Amino acid sequence: MARISLYSTVLLLRLCLLLIIIFTAVAPAVLAEELIFPEVLTHFTPYQKNPIFEAEGPGHWDVKIRERGWILKEGDFYHLWFTGYDGNRSGQKMLGYASSCDGIHWTRSPCNPIYKEHWVEDMMVVKRENTYHMFAEGKDDIAQHLVSCDAIHWKRVGPLDVRLANGSPIPEGPYGTPVAWFEDGRWFLFYERRDAGIWLASSPDMKVWTNLNQDQPVMQPGPKPYDQKMIAMNQIIKYQGIYYMIYHGTAAAQTPSLWTTNIAASKDMLHWTKYTGNPLTPPEANQSSGVLVPDGKRFRLYTMHNQVDLNLPQEH
Repeated sequence: MARISLYSTVLLLRLCLLLIIIFTAVAPAVLAEELIFPEVLTHFTPYQKNPIFEAEGPGHWDVKIRERGWILKEGDFYHLWFTGYDGNRSGQKMLGYASSCDGIHWTRSPCNPIYKEHWVEDMMVVKRENTYHMFAEGKDDIAQHLVSCDAIHWKRVGPLDVRLANGSPIPEGPYGTPVAWFEDGRWFLFYERRDAGIWLASSPDMKVWTNLNQDQPVMQPGPKPYDQKMIAMNQIIKYQGIYYMIYHGTAAAQTPSLWTTNIAASKDMLHWTKYTGNPLTPPEANQSSGVLVPDGKRFRLYTMHNQVDLNLPQEH
């Protein structure tokens, strides 16, 4: 009787172990199936008259433009913030501004560059109540915060104070391509470190940001070739109850690196599933720094870096 009981116990333990293994293997796939990637966020056609915005070139303050710019639509009005410089890698990166009534034809501000006191590039903007909050890279890829009440005149708050989960500062080094999100009275910050992964931190007041996810990245490069080498996040939106991340990546085999724009989805901002149809843009186009902008009917996909290109929703 004791032998039978022992044998039954061993069988039960083996069955439990088998169920744990099956659940561990299947759960991510089930989660992925639950996440929907609607065509309005994934299917686009290049605008025939790209680029829609470029640097003014030699003889101007923006000989070249670079990194992520940002487009924000308010009512029927489009804002565009971008980084201009003298064309030299070490040249001061300055903030420019343009506006549009259709998101295609742009008028530069006569005040450009609108901010040149500090290095500003790779920016994004969140409007909260009556204040525009800009999160951008400063010199040496250190994330920083600027504020404005009119979208043109900016005041630098300073570099972002990001801490590990235990409260100590994150290790020294670059932390850039910041993406901020405000929800339920709390701020969230996504950032990358040398394009080797994307981390998430949060703050109640934007003064101190504390890492989530046990200090581990919420997304890493790969496993597919298109983003196997490096990744950086550009934007987060919430659509039909699901968070969507627009990010760019590059493949390890490409020299020089060619970037693609991609999308991932999450229900909690911690666990992300990459779209099986990635990339959204072909590698040969070398389009990065993507931003989804609602035009009142559907979403447009803008990509930026050395120029701004527009991808319109596919007609059905």
